[in-house]
Amino acid sequence: MTIGQRSEIPQQHVLFSEIFDVWGIDFMGPFLVSQGNFYILLVVDYVSRWVEAKATKANDVKIVVEFLKSNIFCKFSVLKALISDQGSHFCNCVMATLLEKYGVVHRIAIAYHPQTNGQAEVFNGEIKKLLQKMENPSRNNWSCVLEDALWAHSTIYQTPLGMSTYRIVFGKACHLPVEIEHRAYWTIKKCNMVYDKAGQERKLQLQELEELRLEAYENSWIYKEKVKHFHDSRILRKEFKVGQKLLLFYSKLKHITDKLRSKWDRPFVVTNMFPYGVVEVRDEANNRTFKPYCEGPNLSSNVGEVEIVELIELVIPENLPEEILESPHEQIHNNK
Repeated sequence: MTIGQRSEIPQQHVLFSEIFDVWGIDFMGPFLVSQGNFYILLVVDYVSRWVEAKATKANDVKIVVEFLKSNIFCKFSVLKALISDQGSHFCNCVMATLLEKYGVVHRIAIAYHPQTNGQAEVFNGEIKKLLQKMENPSRNNWSCVLEDALWAHSTIYQTPLGMSTYRIVFGKACHLPVEIEHRAYWTIKKCNMVYDKAGQERKLQLQELEELRLEAYENSWIYKEKVKHFHDSRILRKEFKVGQKLLLFYSKLKHITDKLRSKWDRPFVVTNMFPYGVVEVRDEANNRTFKPYCEGPNLSSNVGEVEIVELIELVIPENLPEEILESPHEQIHNNK
């Protein structure tokens, strides 16, 4: 029995309504050296999909803190939440102090569920593809064309939004050099010098901006519903009940070549159910309780009356505040 894509849990997409409230952050690299830089620090807004990025020489906490202060807090105001992985450059006392000072909630994507910071992971791939098309054959000038890649990303049509990232942020289409060549309307119209009419027109543009963001929110919701429907149609659905017996699959043994060694542990008993496919199980032999992130109601098969669930042991960085270590599922459980 193997764990594959058909054993995944149903997608649970999350939509945010205000731009620049929730950001995802991640490092890309290391790459071939370009003007002394090896990494790219990337931050993406979860609503507008606006991306800020910077080529860096290292991936340490000092660079992250300086980047957040100068490129995010000073340009887009203080955010409400920041989502990152468990990298030591994001999970440390310096970052915790900075975010606490500005009142920012830090959400950490645990290793066995990187989809929590999926927005940043997706844009990592998109920026890489743009850089591959723009850099020279020696691949050592990617830091020089990084800003051009970000400009291209912000001006192209985004299918989930139904418009470009630039338009949802600024309320207008970006003026491109190619439009001057083809004499677009904005290049030939004269400036409106009648200030009263110009002021009225500006008010209408500001009202239109709110409508554009509402439209982008609705388009994003429709797009994610379609993706969820396609994803969930390809998986196997099963439901757990309290008292059922489970076999636990240890993913750390997945790549061990010993064919005679079983990757499935003895039956455990379900003791509690949580949202999003999380179950609490107990080992009947020593009465030890686990709270694994499991494959939830989506299992590939069963063995008699024994169901199958995946258990992955966590490796959590040291010296982290307790409120950072608390997972969303534990918070839901504690609130109950």
